[in-house]
Amino acid sequence: MWIVWIIVACGFAVGEMHFATGFFLAPFALGAAVAAIAALAGAGSLVALLCFIAVALVMLSVVRPIAARHMQVPPRLRTGTAALVGTQAIVVERIANDEGMGSVKIGGEVWTARSYNDDEVIERGTRVDVVDIKGATALVTE
Repeated sequence: MWIVWIIVACGFAVGEMHFATGFFLAPFALGAAVAAIAALAGAGSLVALLCFIAVALVMLSVVRPIAARHMQVPPRLRTGTAALVGTQAIVVERIANDEGMGSVKIGGEVWTARSYNDDEVIERGTRVDVVDIKGATALVTE
């Protein structure tokens, strides 16, 4: 009988790996493995079945909620220059792409800046949005 429990455990384990995404079949696989050990030790079919049910229920009620909490991925934190994209800045030096000049203050730091639109000239003191960061240059738009 223990061979049947091993086959059942493998079936649940394969099902967990390929079809289930919420740690749902793994408790049944572990329960079947414990039932196989009980059957191998000489316990009867009823004892093995009770071991399967008990282990599966305990795993479902205790371990699955813990695993479900760990499977939830928090939103990605943007750091470095990626965190600056979408923020606002103040133009501290007139931005003119054709003249190769311009700078903005983003969060207290002065950055070289270029207009996102090549033909757009942005005057000093204008509040702009940071669209992208290329190297050490902020691409901005009004």
